[in-house]
Amino acid sequence: MSYTILVADDEPAIRTMLEVILSADGHQIVAVSDGKSALEYLQTHTPDVMLLDIHMPYMDGFEICSRVKRIKRLRNTPVVLLTAMDDDQTRDHAKLVGADDIVSKPLSGKNLRGRITHLINARQP
Repeated sequence: MSYTILVADDEPAIRTMLEVILSADGHQIVAVSDGKSALEYLQTHTPDVMLLDIHMPYMDGFEICSRVKRIKRLRNTPVVLLTAMDDDQTRDHAKLVGADDIVSKPLSGKNLRGRITHLINARQP
């Protein structure tokens, strides 16, 4: 099954890598470089899943996730936060803002694809 995935990351290499990995499975990838662009896209679109880097210009992934989870139309859309930090404080903050998952960089394509599929299949309407 093909999904629309919003990828928001300020690192071009990460965006490209995610596009390559996820589009190989037939998914449509919408890639943006900052939080402001992600929110602009989300004003008129509802992706099947969002991958948000925690550290981005204008607005970080925590803030975007927090805002998304307050919008009825987007509330059930899975949000995966991407981070180079793998500590309890980061994980606790991710839970606090409503993230559905957090994935540490460097990313494993196989692991990420499996998590995305699981989150989409488990999504409650």
